[in-house]
Amino acid sequence: MSAKFRGFSFATRASGTDDDMFPIQALKGDEVAEPPTKKRTAGPRRPNDARFSTIARTQLTTSGLLDLVEPQRGASDLIVSPENYQTLAEVVDEVRRGEELRRHGLSPRSKLLFCGPPGCGKTLCAEVLARELKLPLFVARLDGIITTYLGETASNLRKVFDTAVQLPAVLFLDEFDALARARTDAMEHNEIRRVVNSLLMMIDRFAGKGLLIAATNLESSIDYAAWRRFDDVILFERPTLHQIKSTLRLKTRNYPVEFDLSDYVGRLDGMSFAEIERICVSAIKSSILARKNALPASLFEHAIDAEKRRIAIRQRVRN
Repeated sequence: MSAKFRGFSFATRASGTDDDMFPIQALKGDEVAEPPTKKRTAGPRRPNDARFSTIARTQLTTSGLLDLVEPQRGASDLIVSPENYQTLAEVVDEVRRGEELRRHGLSPRSKLLFCGPPGCGKTLCAEVLARELKLPLFVARLDGIITTYLGETASNLRKVFDTAVQLPAVLFLDEFDALARARTDAMEHNEIRRVVNSLLMMIDRFAGKGLLIAATNLESSIDYAAWRRFDDVILFERPTLHQIKSTLRLKTRNYPVEFDLSDYVGRLDGMSFAEIERICVSAIKSSILARKNALPASLFEHAIDAEKRRIAIRQRVRN
């Protein structure tokens, strides 16, 4: 089901954009997004490509603060609920038409907080948004940003935010809880509290023409004051039964299957999108190595059992 909303489309194309990109869809039931069959044509160079390469790559990626990621996955790889689709569609439309809003004294939504359990699409959605907006994706490297030296973590954060403001881009802060820990936590020392104070000020003052996206699966540990700094909060949940079925069809679309995937939807209930994808990939690999012409049910069941063992080990270690 392709969700449509009045006045905008998530994937409305600017003139001259690549033909291989197509509207993001909110998938339910048995539907799987399929790319259009139009012949790919050469599009114009991405705006400011040279500038990104010379400034961003040399100044920050070499310093270990950011990774500059070229988005590879697009709309066909994403399954979202209609509610999340509508929010994302509105955000994309506001960013694209930001100048219209600014002429009326308004600012587009540019700061998003993604929360929810791991493996449910937060990182993938950031990548898809970058591709939809034709912007590079900067992924913050926590191992480079967080240091033991007094004041250096806040200084590194400032460099990261300055780059995101100067160069239109999508800045992705994964594991946001590591930076925005609740200041009421008695276990945290004063330096962490100073970092959180600085981070909140930087988010407040962020005025880039791209997007700032923070993601966490430990939302309860985030400082309470951080929540109001974001223009919108999006919750990514584990897939419904309909979404599980769509995911199975999506992840096996390039390899024939001998059985009805719907028969296994119930056995995957409660798993994340990433876990379901891993099952499909593992089963297809086993089928190829066994020189099968199509994926048999036995290998798919073996992949399910292997994933459930992995989940059980993780839960046992956690407890």
